[in-house]
Amino acid sequence: MFVNEGTFGVLDHGEIPVETANFSNGLVAPMAAGALILTGINTGYVNVETSVVDRRPDVDTDGWEEVMEISVNAPAGDLKVESLERGPDTNSQQFLSPMGSAWYRLRVHTRGRELMRDKVSLEPVEDYLLIVWPAPPTNATVLRSGA
Repeated sequence: MFVNEGTFGVLDHGEIPVETANFSNGLVAPMAAGALILTGINTGYVNVETSVVDRRPDVDTDGWEEVMEISVNAPAGDLKVESLERGPDTNSQQFLSPMGSAWYRLRVHTRGRELMRDKVSLEPVEDYLLIVWPAPPTNATVLRSGA
């Protein structure tokens, strides 16, 4: 996944309502529709894997430096992992909103965000696992913080 300006998105129909983004937790910023993922690198590539499940999975933080859950709204019902510059990621599972227009829970696992902080990385040094399932909106939950 190509990252520019330290972000990539879980976007609903490509929309980026950045004026509604809540950047308070430093990892994932929910917006009125979709969310932005904040990377360590400024520009370059990161590894992203996705999984869509039908209910909240067990929490497994082993091997991850940070793990957080947030609620994500998908009013258009078209959540996809996207580069803000290049569009949908063709290497990950594209469709993250199987229930259509609804609220979803997004669990973001990450490691490597501090390896090349604010630098350019043409080879991925950061890994992300995004797990999504249908769920009513609720507060963000930190499941693991810090490296």
